[in-house]
Amino acid sequence: MKLALFSVTYSGIWYKGEPVPLKEQIRRAKKLGFDGLSIETKRPVGSPLDLDKAARKSLAEFAKSEGIEICALEANNDFTKPTAEDQENNLLMVKSIMEMARDLDVGIVKVFAAWPGVTMRNGLAAYELAHRFNPNQTYMTDLERWDLAVSGIREAAKWAEEYGVVLALQNHPPVVNYGYEDALDMVKMVNDKNVKLCLDVPLFERQDDEYIKEAVQKCKGLIVLSHYGSWDFRPTESGGIIQLPMERTGTVVNYRSYVRELSNAGYNGFLAQEECAPVLVDHKLQGIEEVDRRVSAAVKHMRRLVSAPEIAAR
Repeated sequence: MKLALFSVTYSGIWYKGEPVPLKEQIRRAKKLGFDGLSIETKRPVGSPLDLDKAARKSLAEFAKSEGIEICALEANNDFTKPTAEDQENNLLMVKSIMEMARDLDVGIVKVFAAWPGVTMRNGLAAYELAHRFNPNQTYMTDLERWDLAVSGIREAAKWAEEYGVVLALQNHPPVVNYGYEDALDMVKMVNDKNVKLCLDVPLFERQDDEYIKEAVQKCKGLIVLSHYGSWDFRPTESGGIIQLPMERTGTVVNYRSYVRELSNAGYNGFLAQEECAPVLVDHKLQGIEEVDRRVSAAVKHMRRLVSAPEIAAR
């Protein structure tokens, strides 16, 4: 297994400070000990709108020269919008990302069933308003949203072979619930060889060994990408690393078991590390230095796990 930095971490929207351009993120990924970079395809860094063919060629060549693999492009789509124009706009978004993936020689495009979005204020992102005022939740049934998501993924998959990519559906709410079951069901319902899974263990409600083993075994052969969070990791004064419980569940993510089961299942793809929420300490927004602390601690911890999963998991 290999480790990638997810560019959203240094996009400048979750901390006080400037966004880090993609080439500098490649340098940073190399310095921190990552094997690759996964690119979130939205502004202020990584949008197809801002990277023409020349810029894409330059980025691909630079990554290769630094020994960093651009392992995936990640969309922020919502296929469950009720209006025809929104549905078409989301399809156009994903198609433009596939084209960018082809230009960068990247084989994976991660998609959501329905990304609820963020709002931007003074350069900082927030989830609350976008989630609170999502009309899809008010005026549509769960089944209607599910069917629209399946339809959107199926249509997008028609272009996947043309562009030489696989679509990786993330097990991320809404529409698909926490856990692996709904995402797996949706991939099976789409029933296309170019649609697989991005399976993230922080999105499991249960973190016991038995459930994680079940999840990986049921999804075996379909997992092509996975994420883990740097938000729960902190360095200690003595040079160690601590992992905090998730705020959402109050439990510690069971990365040890997850890495072990991925290894047992023969997974040799990327685990992409992300910081994707406001970087707060004592309810105060922090700068990029706090991001660096978390990222460095998390990658060191995960590197130990992926280097010897059968030992580290004990």
